[in-house]
Amino acid sequence: MTDNRKALLFGLATVTIWSTVASAFKIALRGLDPLQLLLCACAISIAALALILIVQGKLGEIRRMGRRGTMRCALLGALNPFLYYTILFKAYDLLPAQEAQPINYTWAVTLSLLSVPLLGQRLSLKDLGAIILSYLGVVVISTHGDPFSMSFSSLPGVGLALGSTVIWAVYWIFNTRSKADPIAGLLLSFMTGFPLILAATLLFSELPSLETGQILAASYVGLFEMGITFALWLTAMKYAAKPTGGGTARVANLIFLSPFLSLVFIHFLVGETIHPATVAGLAFIIAGNALMQYKPKKRA
Repeated sequence: MTDNRKALLFGLATVTIWSTVASAFKIALRGLDPLQLLLCACAISIAALALILIVQGKLGEIRRMGRRGTMRCALLGALNPFLYYTILFKAYDLLPAQEAQPINYTWAVTLSLLSVPLLGQRLSLKDLGAIILSYLGVVVISTHGDPFSMSFSSLPGVGLALGSTVIWAVYWIFNTRSKADPIAGLLLSFMTGFPLILAATLLFSELPSLETGQILAASYVGLFEMGITFALWLTAMKYAAKPTGGGTARVANLIFLSPFLSLVFIHFLVGETIHPATVAGLAFIIAGNALMQYKPKKRA
């Protein structure tokens, strides 16, 4: 099998799995509150990431990070998984999945906005147009196609979904400076974030009863949202970066399939009737993301 085909297969597998997680969130939240879900899912993801490192023979990478790298990953654990997933799961608890999922997809636009104060970058007219398109899509989705009514399914839910994109963008910006192995760094962040999640659960909720259905739902989220897919995506990009891999851009563009495919799963697995405004708003968000990434070819 060629590197090109391997890159596409790993990329498509990752995108397909990612497309199911919004449905998994809603199903899991039927029996668990957001903190309980995060506690269980984080524990499963720690085990999955550790097993991946053991299989790859890279568990020693954690010891080789050095004091600065270890501290960076540990501090990042407060952002991801603790703050990010606490806010995200609460947004899914308040909103229909078909609204929370597309709004969360605006994190790339939020990343561009935060790059101005945090990285000193400048926004072009193209970037501003992309931002307007994406947030117009958020308004269309959250008001069910009637933006002038300003009537939301849950205004706090919309605020939390947008807030989660800020946390994720900040995490992404600071994580890019890390020189640690990506999976080892993620494992360390999850290990240091877990005590924070446990403390918050004990203070503001209670330990889950661990019924079979709850364990299965939380395990799926931990394995496929927080664990295995990260390794699959890195593998896809590794093959794509090889001379015969076809380039990383083509694999990266597969991510645009995820939100639309996710709506299909939400309809059939969660039972939500997909509102036309959701599809229209998502189209605005995808167009904004695509415009943000578009770079015109220079003439020779």
